[in-house]
Amino acid sequence: MSTAKITPLAFCTSIKRLSLCPLPTRIHYDTRITRPGISQPAARYPTVKMSSKLSDPLEVCAKQSLTTPNKLGDCPFTQRVLLTLEEKNLPYDLKLVDLKNKPEWFLELSPEGKVPLIKLDEKWIPDSDVITQALEEKFPEPSLVTPPEKASSKDPSDGTEQALLSELAVFNKYLEENGPFLNGKEVSAADLSLGPKLYHLEIALGHYKKWSIPDSLTYLKSYTETIFSKDSFIKTRALPEDVIEGWRSKVEG
Repeated sequence: MSTAKITPLAFCTSIKRLSLCPLPTRIHYDTRITRPGISQPAARYPTVKMSSKLSDPLEVCAKQSLTTPNKLGDCPFTQRVLLTLEEKNLPYDLKLVDLKNKPEWFLELSPEGKVPLIKLDEKWIPDSDVITQALEEKFPEPSLVTPPEKASSKDPSDGTEQALLSELAVFNKYLEENGPFLNGKEVSAADLSLGPKLYHLEIALGHYKKWSIPDSLTYLKSYTETIFSKDSFIKTRALPEDVIEGWRSKVEG
């Protein structure tokens, strides 16, 4: 088994310099659980009270599609949360939010106007890191815990295509020796964080830069195919046209 420190998300810095990746350059799983809940104001939409056995769905605020009415939008952080709920078989109720015209009820729940947002223990919690950690603590089975040494990365030295390819090659080698997933045979929280970002990478770079993962990186290509074909991923992914539209202003200015 490889002892090299993996760098699954460091290549996002390379994409940033192509104006195509405002995503964290680190994949990070923090075992500390914090809950900076937002006090709930008077409800402006139907709410569902949680039960101890979770017979009722969790409420989740998510970005609305830019291209198709009543469809989920292009937020990889929201998909990470939804993947966690799906993999833990937790029911949830999506409340789609038009982030270009944020309703007052949403701003009362999330003063910064950001998604994802989830209601746990009668408190609204923001931030995908905090949400997924809280879900792991509250609903530990099935476990999605990723050992910290398998969920960290470093930044590449520059933003060139060669740096991107180098990072992908390192990740491909790691998967060859340790895969098929980041934590071995089972999907973990790190995969649920990385998968949506790789999905955006594939669609955005493919559309705007005509770039794709080289066929020589067979283990990485197999990894993305496996992640993208999971039922939970298909159910929670954004439409390709939403990913393209979501990146348009960042690419074209």
